Amino acid sequence: MEEGMICQALCLKAVDAGSYSPLALAYIGDAVYEVLIRTRVMNQGNMQVSKMHKRSAELVKAPTQAVIIKLLLEELSQEEMAVYKRGRNARSATMAKHATMTEYRMATGFEALVGYLYLEGRHDRLLELIHDGLEKIGELS
Repeated sequence: MEEGMICQALCLKAVDAGSYSPLALAYIGDAVYEVLIRTRVMNQGNMQVSKMHKRSAELVKAPTQAVIIKLLLEELSQEEMAVYKRGRNARSATMAKHATMTEYRMATGFEALVGYLYLEGRHDRLLELIHDGLEKIGELS
């Protein structure tokens, strides 16, 4: 799907991603990252949905996202690092069941960065970071 088609079909207006709270950015970033991971998992071949879900869940859980962002920190621009830190430092009312507080906060920062890049229309950069992160954890071998 082309971005312009999505905007037209949903009557979307231009937004300034920087005006959103870090938790709002993480909200959309969580969904975007999940769709990308599910797409990758499905592309690996037809299998039972339960197996696809298990594989996807491994890659979208907070501890995995925390590992990925740790490996990507050196690649981030100052702007991207600022977005990540805003997300990481945001106070959320919830916490992941199977993650430490540190992992959860790092994952929230990662999702905020994904959401920011998505809303800014910087899809090339978003996909570059996701690719690099998955490659660094051995997921694209």
